[in-house]
Amino acid sequence: MGLEKAQIEVVHTGTQIAVQFNPEEYTVNKDNNFAAQAIPGLPSPLVQFVNGNQRTVEMELLFDTWDTNSFAKADVRDLTRQITDLLDIDSSLHAPPVLKLTWASLSMLCVLSKVVQRFVMFEASGKPVRARLTCTFSEIIDPEQEAKALNLQTVDYTKVHVVAERETLSSIAALLYDDPLAWRPIAIANRLDDPRAIAVGQQLRVPSLPFVDPETREVVG
Repeated sequence: MGLEKAQIEVVHTGTQIAVQFNPEEYTVNKDNNFAAQAIPGLPSPLVQFVNGNQRTVEMELLFDTWDTNSFAKADVRDLTRQITDLLDIDSSLHAPPVLKLTWASLSMLCVLSKVVQRFVMFEASGKPVRARLTCTFSEIIDPEQEAKALNLQTVDYTKVHVVAERETLSSIAALLYDDPLAWRPIAIANRLDDPRAIAVGQQLRVPSLPFVDPETREVVG
């Protein structure tokens, strides 16, 4: 039984591309950006998180038409083109295709952001018959799904607020929307006929703004 091959799937078409030879290794990169601000009188600058960067996977893929029995001694670029073409703009997407890179426990929704081709063997006519492709895949993450996974507490997504003592809908709106007058979306989302009838410990859904009343279709907030 042979070793399972790494697979690259073109998501919108379902096309599967199996690498000819598995990479010997791959590198996973992830980093954050921080801003450093010098403050007079302090021994070191203040450091503040700005944003996280994409996770990337780098791997080298080998293609060969000389030392294998399964391929004719053809131009190796006929094989490497199935990878390099993934950099091209797809006419139906107006962008390069989204890919799913899979190999054993590695599974990542991504795009191919960079390919460096190195041709390392040639036949007598000069036709390349062996190539090494250094590929960089950049991960794609749905921002809403990422925020939910990280439990980011923002008003961009519906969340749950537990009513504390002496809180009102107006004070909750002031806390979460920075606007005490924006209490109506919370009342509508929780079907509160009396905005004053909330109890300590009650869980309230807090929708994103602007909010559309599901019954009247009116934009609220």
